Amino acid sequence: MADFDETFDWVVVGCGGGSMSSALLMRQAGKSVVILEKSPYAGGTTCKSGGVMWLPNNPFMEPGEDSTEKGITYLDAVVGDDADAPGTSHEKRLAYITEGRKMIEFLVKQGVQLRRGSVFWPDYYDEYPGGCKTSRTIVAEPFDKNELGDWAPKLRKGFLEVPVLLDDGMKLPFMSTGKKLGFFAKTGLKVVLGKLTGKSYVTAGAALQGRMLKAALGAGVDIRVETPVNELIIENGKVLGVVASKDGKPWRVGANLGVLVNAGGFSRNQEMRDKYMPGTNSAWSMTNEADEGDMHREMERHGGVLAQMDQMVGFQMTRAPGWENDYVAPGAQAVTAKPHAILVDQTGVRYLNEGGSYEEYCERMVVRNRTSPAVPSWAVFDRQYIELYPLAGGGQGKIPQKWRGTGYLKEAATIEELAKLIDVDPATLRATVDRWNGFVDKGVDEDFHRGERAYDEFLGDPRREKQFRSLGRIDKGPFYAVDVVPGDVSTYGGVVTDVNSRVLRGDGSAIEGLYATGVSTASPMGKIYPGAGASVGPSMAFGWIAAKHAAGLDNAQL
Repeated sequence: MADFDETFDWVVVGCGGGSMSSALLMRQAGKSVVILEKSPYAGGTTCKSGGVMWLPNNPFMEPGEDSTEKGITYLDAVVGDDADAPGTSHEKRLAYITEGRKMIEFLVKQGVQLRRGSVFWPDYYDEYPGGCKTSRTIVAEPFDKNELGDWAPKLRKGFLEVPVLLDDGMKLPFMSTGKKLGFFAKTGLKVVLGKLTGKSYVTAGAALQGRMLKAALGAGVDIRVETPVNELIIENGKVLGVVASKDGKPWRVGANLGVLVNAGGFSRNQEMRDKYMPGTNSAWSMTNEADEGDMHREMERHGGVLAQMDQMVGFQMTRAPGWENDYVAPGAQAVTAKPHAILVDQTGVRYLNEGGSYEEYCERMVVRNRTSPAVPSWAVFDRQYIELYPLAGGGQGKIPQKWRGTGYLKEAATIEELAKLIDVDPATLRATVDRWNGFVDKGVDEDFHRGERAYDEFLGDPRREKQFRSLGRIDKGPFYAVDVVPGDVSTYGGVVTDVNSRVLRGDGSAIEGLYATGVSTASPMGKIYPGAGASVGPSMAFGWIAAKHAAGLDNAQL
């Protein structure tokens, strides 16, 4: 029997949302829990994200608005079953919907303040049976991180550290000047009052993880940062604990009930990216610096099967000057999904719906690049776009002076001149733009159906007539182009798990005592991203499911 330096009932590797949802359930069951985090910060990449959870039939929807039946109908239709996606199944998708709701209800009882993300944040494939054209999203209320006390500096920084909801921030570009001034005045007042009263607000992912961290600490969870796990300890096919590093030396931690791996993906490991998803770049990832796939390899070493490793949660980005130093790089989804803009490859040809799911968008870029150069691609737009919408953080109606002379923003008086600047055949780009303008005149994108989904409308301009919220001619010079590359907010492949989050061997048997959730696993959503928060939600739910199974809890005990 292995000797341990210390022992807990439940040992969790990584400090993301799924880690803390599992830890909270274990603590309610009276079990001891330790969370071991590799980096100096708690919260994982979720802290840097929008912190959105996507969950059909969640408790924040209106009565009768959704149902388990609608949710599973949608997931079965969109995700389906595929031999190349063993991380998903009808049973796992159904467990996500039913257990996910119970998980949310449990968190609310634990004092985690959550709310509906928006009344209009449609599913990414809302036209499918069971699709939702309103919103299945959940977010956390803004959080004063000073409530964490000594742990406040250890919460990973978020991208929106102001006391506003993510939904409000997304509406900002479409507000009138008067409403914008009111919004900024109200927000500024909250910030000033917060500072005067000793508050430091965060929202989005940092708010979700801050609230989860506060609840976990309050429940007596032992959380240790800068404590990487290097090995799983297995005897006779059963996981008994882990070997971590403590003060630079091996430290053996036993686990009476099991080990849960929620250690993120491998976005920051270029060697693994080259092996599993060639053509992508770790420098374009929004994940945290510790996202190196350590536990992917360790679980595989002990018989876990890696699957769906060519998948990532894409985040199309544009490399505006200074992007390397930005905490979150400038997104391009908001550029090419707006009227008066399209995306073309390096031959000047349009090849996708510029709206829709960011996961699908980036996957199409990578696939296109195998037959026609498309990394980077070019966002092409005109003066109308510049006047109406902000570009890559550069503000609305203006071009930042700091961009001048960098070569980033290509500008020309005609489409043909613009084509030469991006090394594209002028006749080809002219034909592409003319074809697009013809579609706009008809009100129908006959090539890729942009604007036909509710989600395309969501990404477009709500001030416009419904049919044209995503469509607009490109015909007012000057004309512009910026590059677009397939970044990511996470990889989407890992070990295959069962409906109880147990890690499976190649023969389908479970490795006793070993559980996994989040992007350390082959996604239970397969190769599809069905809605905003379809990685955060499953991480939280299947971490909770793992604890429920390991502790032998039934619904009556929750």
